[in-house]
Parts: sequence; C-alpha cells; structure tokens
Amino acid sequence: MSSDTGSDTGSDTGSDATELVETEAGTGRVTWHRAAGARFVLAVGHGAGGGVEARDLQALARVLPAHGVTVALVEQPWRVAGKKVAPAPRTLDVGWRGLWPTVADAGLPVIAGGRSAGARVACRTAVELGAAAVLALSFPLHPPGRPEKSRAAELLGSGVPTLVVQGGGDPFGRPEEFPEGAYELVEVPYGDHGFALPKRVSLGQEEALKILTDGVVKWTSSLA
Repeated sequence: MSSDTGSDTGSDTGSDATELVETEAGTGRVTWHRAAGARFVLAVGHGAGGGVEARDLQALARVLPAHGVTVALVEQPWRVAGKKVAPAPRTLDVGWRGLWPTVADAGLPVIAGGRSAGARVACRTAVELGAAAVLALSFPLHPPGRPEKSRAAELLGSGVPTLVVQGGGDPFGRPEEFPEGAYELVEVPYGDHGFALPKRVSLGQEEALKILTDGVVKWTSSLA
C-alpha cells in the first residue's frame, strides 16, 4: 500500500512526487524524478551509512530523466524511521521487495540499482523481482582491508545485465580487484566509496560525477 505525499508537477527533471510505502519491514519512501516518454525506471537505493542525499544518487536523479530514464530514489524503512544503523541484509531484502511493486507500477522495465549495501540488495533480488538490469554503485566487494571476505558471488550471480560504477580508490574494492564476469565496469578515477576525490588530484568533483552519469547514460542506452 502506498500514499502519495507529493504532487505531479509535470516536470521532466524535478522531484515531482514522494510516496510512503508500507512493507513488512516498516514504512519506506520513494521519491520520483520522472522522464517524459520514459523507457526505463531506475529504482535506486542507498547504502548502510547514508540516504538518498548521496552525491551519486542525486547526480543520477538530475541527469537521467533528460535521457528517457525515470529515477525512483528508494529509502529503506530503517532510514525513514530515523535509525542510524542499517538492519541485517535479510531485512534489507524484505524492505526492497515490499517497495518494488510501487516502482514497477508504471509498467516500464525496471533497473534495480543501489549504492554499497543497496547494490548488494539489488544483485541478490534482481532475478526474483524481474529486474531488467542492475546498476551497482560502489559495490562493496569486501570489507576494507579484508579482501578474503569477498562478496563477488552476489555480483556475479545477479543474473541480468549489470553495470558496476566504482571509485578508483574505494577501500571496499578498487576496480582492479574485481573478478572477470558478465558485467560492465566504469571507473571513477581516484574516487572513494562515496565518489569523493582527494584534494591533491586535478580531476574536479563535478567532472568525476559526469564520468559516472555519462557511463550510466551510455549503458542504459545500450539496454534499449
């Protein structure tokens, strides 16, 4: 069940509606950034340490609607409830499953996306939920300093076309650490787990985000 707490402005790029969605894990929230004549919906969730205000998620919400992709920023129930610590992966999956019918309601193919823990959720549930593809932002390949604790199986097992966008300096897994597999990978040079850049490098933050959004635009175009 969902309730619309916003209004449809008819804008191609702005946030035009926010919905509260009841799930078995609690009340979640979906914020829409709609595209005119959309070909896909990108439903993208946040990580375990932050919300949909993350720079990469906001950049996608600004850019993709102009390229025929409606962006649905999905907030897990724990975040909506104001909790500081994310629940176990199993509970995250329950929340995501409960939110999925809302993002699929438009009848368009849905790309399951997420950053960090949200990327893991998207990979684990893609086939089950009928996702058209997976967008994995800052996929946490392993805990920092613990490469032996690999989560590659989740990524490799997504079962659908998958794009990974990874920072070149991400302590949760640098691009060169990723195993070969049936997915594409875009590197954001120097980026950390949140795609922030060290001050010493010549690449600017907006340039880094453009690498990210350009990569996603190109990939979604190839899916069509």
